[in-house]
Amino acid sequence: MDTYTHGHAEPVLQSHRWRTAENSAGYLLPHLRPGLDLLDVGCGPGTITVDLARRVAPGRVVGLDLSPAPLDEARALAEREGVAVTFAVGDTYALEAADDSFDVVHAHQVLQHLTDPVAALREMARVCRPGGVVAVRDVDYAATTWFPLDDGLERWLDLYSRVARANDAEPDAGRRLLSWAHAAGLRDLTTTTSSWCYATPAEREWWGTSWAGRATASAFAEQAQDHGLATRDELEDVAAAWLRWAAADDGWLGMLHGELLIRP
Repeated sequence: MDTYTHGHAEPVLQSHRWRTAENSAGYLLPHLRPGLDLLDVGCGPGTITVDLARRVAPGRVVGLDLSPAPLDEARALAEREGVAVTFAVGDTYALEAADDSFDVVHAHQVLQHLTDPVAALREMARVCRPGGVVAVRDVDYAATTWFPLDDGLERWLDLYSRVARANDAEPDAGRRLLSWAHAAGLRDLTTTTSSWCYATPAEREWWGTSWAGRATASAFAEQAQDHGLATRDELEDVAAAWLRWAAADDGWLGMLHGELLIRP
């Protein structure tokens, strides 16, 4: 059973709600058109899913998540926006869909949390129709960079990587997408990168407070302690570092992502 390093505490969902098709799936948008059937694997609170559904309407759109926790929020969002999406609990390794069921299979920040991303890619390719596209995007934590320098943020990055790997996951997934696709037997591939940048006062406050909360009140915080990788005091120090960064007038942070379009 895979472990989701972040969990679904409010500080995590605060981050996930910011995600849109534009800021998180821009590499996929040119390949969408009305009438396509789309599966969004690991949909969370559904902000990206709903955006994608607008672009492929009246095509069928299904959003899946391993946990039921964020799905009520996703359903409420789709209803408010007047977009038809079916949200359900689903297993990335055993999708409840026949072969060749969807034109687009999308997964954002999913493979980094899986113990077997190669098997997941094979399964996503299985349910994708000939001529369709599988689209995956994952961060590369080791490539994250920030200013001003802060030993507390250095400790955060090291701790996050150790917690993820204790869960048999891969925090630097972005650089591995191509190799995982090759291992899955997939060869018709387009690779790109993109980044998130947080530098305005509002962006810093949002991202810094989100991670300060995650450091002390989330599945990540619980796992760090359960694995014996950090004490409560050390997690409080990490949270304080995030708040220092958020308050810095010249604070800046960039996160690199790997992207892959696969034509099965």
